[in-house]
Amino acid sequence: MTQPSMPVLESVTRPWPDLEAAHERATGAAAALLDGRAALLAALTRLATCAGARDELLRSLRTVAGAPWELARTGVPQLSRVSVVLPQDTALSSYVRHCLVPALYCDEVVVRPTPRIRETALEVHRIVSRGLDPALAARIRFTDAGQHDFAPVCAESDAVVFTGSAAAGGKLMTEIGDGPLFLLSGPAPNPLVVGPRAEPDAACRAVLRARLYNSGQHRLCPDVLFVHRLRLDALVERLRAELSVLTVGARSWPDAVLTALTYGEAVEGAARFLAEHADRVVAGGGADPERMQVEPSLLVFDEDPGFHPPALSGPLFCVVPYEDPEMLRCWARHPLELERGMYAAVLGEPRLTGRTLGTAVVLRDATPFDTEDGNLPCGGYGAHASGVRREGRMVGRPLLLSQEAALRNTVTTGPLR
Repeated sequence: MTQPSMPVLESVTRPWPDLEAAHERATGAAAALLDGRAALLAALTRLATCAGARDELLRSLRTVAGAPWELARTGVPQLSRVSVVLPQDTALSSYVRHCLVPALYCDEVVVRPTPRIRETALEVHRIVSRGLDPALAARIRFTDAGQHDFAPVCAESDAVVFTGSAAAGGKLMTEIGDGPLFLLSGPAPNPLVVGPRAEPDAACRAVLRARLYNSGQHRLCPDVLFVHRLRLDALVERLRAELSVLTVGARSWPDAVLTALTYGEAVEGAARFLAEHADRVVAGGGADPERMQVEPSLLVFDEDPGFHPPALSGPLFCVVPYEDPEMLRCWARHPLELERGMYAAVLGEPRLTGRTLGTAVVLRDATPFDTEDGNLPCGGYGAHASGVRREGRMVGRPLLLSQEAALRNTVTTGPLR
């Protein structure tokens, strides 16, 4: 009888999270979110619309409730330290997914929020931690270190979760070396395709819900709408009509669809894009940097597989017509789109077969907001949009920290990088 290899012995004997304790702590965390919901909504509406804040709270509750199932399914080992750079668009759901759930299986979670979200993220942590098991709350530690000073902390971590641009993520990876597991989540265009069989009213509702989530300030919002010519006129007219009657107000207003944008760079970027493409604007087109307002704007471009918009923030609807779905495949095969492929929402286009469009995961008759689940791998196969470092290079695939940490210590192969 052959002797088992050392990696297998190390894998079998490594410590595992206590699932019973994780269940109790997750239940307590859900109660903490519910008990602090009024204070959480007040904090979240510093950045999000009231509707967006409520949705974020409910999604966070679902993630906390699913955490014990996630740990049991992935078989994640107990980790010593995880370092997290939080994104700027979701204070609570990113805190829950990247900090609170990992604290169930990590001895220490060190958190560096980006400066734009820091005050809100700290307030969220204060509200939630008051109701947590003290041992669980003590595992989450915020730091005010700059990125340069944060690098040594990351270098001594089991894993690093970074949300931001690929350039900034690559710089941090270089600084910390090849030791830690590194997960990168970056911006993506998330195209939405309205095919010839899409029902115009339903397609219009899906487009509005997806693009106007938190006034268009979310990484899952579609930056480009590919519309079949058979549906082009109908969709454009419906969008033009709907955009003219949207409720504009303060973030705390329950019925406000559009509010002032949160960051000056977002308004300036939208203003530049509108100015560069002024001849394509068919509705809206205004931006007021002083009031942080961007008018809901509809732009219609020519059929062109070379249209690759930058990451857009705000209520901008960029429509590109098409007839042959091969044009969409050509667009998706561009090197830039292969790097940043995340999701492609496809409505009523049966000719787009397969699970992916380029490196973007195809969602049929659904948007990313309908499908993302905090306890499951999220994203696509573009390494700059959702990438994990393996053997010194970035590999694009849907990501979940607990699953990647478990794969790094797989029973059959032992520790991996």
